[in-house]
Amino acid sequence: MPSRLPVAKELAEIFKILAHPDRIRMIEELRAGERDVNGLAATLGLPAPRVSQHLSLLRAHRVVQERREGRHHFYQLHQPDIAQWIVTGLDFVEGRMTGVSSHDISAARKLWTNGHNTPSSDQ
Repeated sequence: MPSRLPVAKELAEIFKILAHPDRIRMIEELRAGERDVNGLAATLGLPAPRVSQHLSLLRAHRVVQERREGRHHFYQLHQPDIAQWIVTGLDFVEGRMTGVSSHDISAARKLWTNGHNTPSSDQ
């Protein structure tokens, strides 16, 4: 079935882009709407240059889109459904139960589906 190959390659590329904990957390933070680099950095407890680097990669692969307002750069999800896709992925993590407690999975699910990410609660 050669027609499946291009689709499988594109899907594998998306998985590669998502394959970093910081980027997953950024996508889930952007679920609530547009954010700037400094806001994301503060919420996630990450250095702004690191956030900016990840956002650049996500933008290059059309996961996020950028809007400039003066010196500020604001980002939002290009296809917001990707955030739900990640939350659904928690079911697979839960099924594996290797190195992640059920409490951590429940906390992530609650945090990501309610959109109440805070620096103190989002480790």
